[in-house]
Amino acid sequence: MATKKGKILIVDDNAGIRQALKILLPVHFAEIETLPSPVTLVNTLERFRPDVVLLDMNFNTSINTGNEGLFWAGEIKKMMPEVEVVLFTAYADIQLAVEGMKKGAFDFIVKPWDNEKLVTTLTAARDKARKAMGRDSSASNLHSEAGPELVEGRSEESMFWGTSKPMAIIHKTVLKIAPTDATVLITGENGTGKDVLAREIHAHSLRSDKPMVAVDAGAITETLFESELFGHVKGAFTDAHTDHVGKFEQADGGTLFLDEIGNIPLHLQAKLLRVIQSRSVVRVGGSQSIPVNIRLICATNMDLEALVREGRFREDLYYRINTVHIALPPLRERKEDIFPLAERFVAKFAEKYHRPLTGLDESAKLVLEKERWSGNIRELQNRIEKGVILSEGKYLTAKDIQTDGPAGNLSHDTAEEERLVREAVLRCNGNISAAAKSLGISRPTLYAKMKKYGL
Repeated sequence: MATKKGKILIVDDNAGIRQALKILLPVHFAEIETLPSPVTLVNTLERFRPDVVLLDMNFNTSINTGNEGLFWAGEIKKMMPEVEVVLFTAYADIQLAVEGMKKGAFDFIVKPWDNEKLVTTLTAARDKARKAMGRDSSASNLHSEAGPELVEGRSEESMFWGTSKPMAIIHKTVLKIAPTDATVLITGENGTGKDVLAREIHAHSLRSDKPMVAVDAGAITETLFESELFGHVKGAFTDAHTDHVGKFEQADGGTLFLDEIGNIPLHLQAKLLRVIQSRSVVRVGGSQSIPVNIRLICATNMDLEALVREGRFREDLYYRINTVHIALPPLRERKEDIFPLAERFVAKFAEKYHRPLTGLDESAKLVLEKERWSGNIRELQNRIEKGVILSEGKYLTAKDIQTDGPAGNLSHDTAEEERLVREAVLRCNGNISAAAKSLGISRPTLYAKMKKYGL
């Protein structure tokens, strides 16, 4: 269950985004305020005293350099050093990320965002700020230091093994290797559940009572790579006001999960290899070698052997991370698991969205059986979630999960219509065009509905 505490200030000039976040975040924050621009930011900070500021980096549509956001990030930290700033940008620019971190930002989020990652990042920033302010003495040191990528024990998404032969073999392998400290390489197409399998291995390991730290290695910019993984010391670069504990240290005693490892540039692979071999890190700007006791799990959707042959992945690193190799099969190779998985997702989302659904009807099963599922389990889950939201009866039908044509229409019932509009805006992260399309209505109609319901 989400912990509802703390205060967040959202500064973004997009009304749809502000509204989507006002729908999403009340479950996690006790108080929320929004501003369309930084014009009244100083006064609002003094009055509202937030724990976290989610700050857009661009407020002038003709000049999207992020300079305005960087300026205000620095001003917020000068005015209230204990307040954590999370930068919000549609432009994944390396230099902006570096400058933002140098000015003391807790993290940055790129639009369009993933709801789960957004919430995890913001609540981690909140917990760190409340601990620093003395507002929450019970805040976990682990969570406040480890930041947004920390996962402890089992995730709410547990592994579904199914009945297929390939998954039975993998299950048997996991039960054998989990209690050991063997390094594991998980490969498979996007959406096959590599991160879920990593958590399953950790949950069955002798380190299950210790943290599992997950890192999307492919998403870390080259400039921030060493700082994020190995940490940095105070004064390592301009505005590095405090020491930063890297992911390796955060995972000490537990498991480090490096996802998308195939995307790491060649020149950085050598630095990663040294740390994996020595099981020690030297923070950026420091000289002390810090031992780390970790179990390493890596994952990728790329063919690392081919990359090795092409000279794009170090052979010595490949063999170092490949003690045990688990290849997750695509969903089309385990078709007997599609219906049980779909039923599982129906139950999950029926509870989440308060629908009286009891399962799939035959027409829905025919649709599921014909699909290729190039996005695998993730695609199946997303399709079922959308269908559950739009469903009207006790069973999910082909109409609910079809991909062609309008996704659905608004109900004539006022309360139901309001709920559908709210969920569509939230689901589409404030993208009005996408929300309107998902509802089968025009943008002007959706704007009218949002105005009607005060959204």
